[in-house]
Order: sequence, then structure tokens, then C-alpha cells
Amino acid sequence: MIEPSLNNLTTLGLSAALAMMGYMIVWFLVATIAKRNDLADTAWGLGFIYLSGFFLLQNTEPGPIAWTAFGLTAVWGLRLATHVYLRNRGKPEDFRYAAWRKQWGKYFLIRSFLQVYMLQGLFLILVASPVILSAKYGNAIDVSAWFLAGLLTWATGIYFEAIGDWQLTKFIQQKKSGKLAKSKQSAIMDKGLWKYSRHPNYFGEVTQWWGLWIVLVSSNLPGIYKLVGLAGPISITYLILFVSGVPMLEKKYAKDKAYQAYARKTNKFFPWSPKQ
Repeated sequence: MIEPSLNNLTTLGLSAALAMMGYMIVWFLVATIAKRNDLADTAWGLGFIYLSGFFLLQNTEPGPIAWTAFGLTAVWGLRLATHVYLRNRGKPEDFRYAAWRKQWGKYFLIRSFLQVYMLQGLFLILVASPVILSAKYGNAIDVSAWFLAGLLTWATGIYFEAIGDWQLTKFIQQKKSGKLAKSKQSAIMDKGLWKYSRHPNYFGEVTQWWGLWIVLVSSNLPGIYKLVGLAGPISITYLILFVSGVPMLEKKYAKDKAYQAYARKTNKFFPWSPKQ
């Protein structure tokens, strides 16, 4: 069993920071050349695969915990990055980044580097903390209730995120192609998982990160490692509920009457039966 060590955690943190800095510098240069800062959204999902793989390679005897953490992260990250890339392909730069491009003016490059890429890299490390610890120190296990609970939680999360994204994409495609009835052309997506939550995909993302932390908990690593890994699900929960996820979309549709009618009967985050 690995002994609790602040030196191990400090070294791990510095290693993650340096690895992520190099990763984000590459994406910053590519985005600057392409004049598309929304490439940072594609970099987000792939960054978790990169970090988990980076630390898995440092594990001299990776066990089921390490391989499970890497595998689940790779499935989630690749799906998310592909979805974001296809969503943005052939379209103008995302409205959020386009607004910052105008707002930041002559300071655009330096603010992009620090506020978009370096800051996102910091958050990525925090969110990825349970996966980093699992990949680096993951050991052999007996199949425990905690391990199965982690897998089930992750599977629930990936289901809500992937199916929610797919349902919304199909709805938008039908809306643009004119295949929806005229009475539905200005409507908001309220079918499938979107009938039970206004943000089922965000609910899924948060849930799967709690699942990855539970996988870490199922290991025999010292308690301090599991406590540090808790930074991951807490960070992503905070970011999505209070910073860049739900609040930005709710603000975008604040004056949309169809959306407000939808909001009055549909839970914001946790899926539940629609209100009458």
C-alpha cells in the first residue's frame, strides 16, 4: 500500500501543471493561427485523455483501478471532443469567444492565453484529480461494492450526456431543415431527456465525474489521496452549476418566451417529472 505523502502529492501536482501547460500552449498556438478560440472546447475533452494517459505511463504496475480510470476517461473525452468539433465545424467562432475577441481588443492574445487556455488548464487539472490519482497509483482490487457503484454512476452520467447531446443535435438539425411542423419551428427542445431536465447533458457530465471519484474511493490508496481526488467532482459541479455551464445558457434564453414557458415546468438540473 502506498504511504500517505505530501511530497508525492506536491510532485504530482507540479508534474500535472507542467504537462498541462505544454498541452495548452500547443492549443493556444493552433487557435491563434486558426483565429478560433473555441478550439479550447475541443481541447477540454482531449485534455483529460492526455493527462490520464500521461500518468498511466508513469505507473510501473498499473492495476484495474488505473486502467479503468483511463478507459472511462478516454471514452468520455473522445465522445465529448468529437461532439464539440462536429458541432462547431463550418460555423463562425462560438458567440462567447467572439464576444471576448471584441471586448479584449489589443489585449486579446495575452488574455486568451491566460484566461482561456492557462485558466482552463488549471480547472482541467482540478477536475481530473481523481483520474490522475487513479492512473498514477491505481492498484489491483477485488470487485467491491464501491467499484461497482462507481461504474454504475459513471454509466448513468455518460448516458445522460451522450443521449442528451444526440437528442438536441437531432432537434436542431430538424429545425434547420424545416422538417418540424410550423408550430414547432420556434419551440424549445422538450422531448426525450430534455422533458425531465433543462440540462440533461450537464447533469450527465457532473454525474460521470462523481462516478470516477467513487472508482478512486474503491482503491486501497490512503484517505488523503481520496480526499484530494474529491476536488474533481466538486470543481466540475461548481463550474457547471454556477459559472460556465447552466448560468450562461439560462442567461442566453432569459428573454425567450418559449424557453421561459419550458423552464416553468421543467427542472433546471436534476431529472424529474415535469411540473404541471
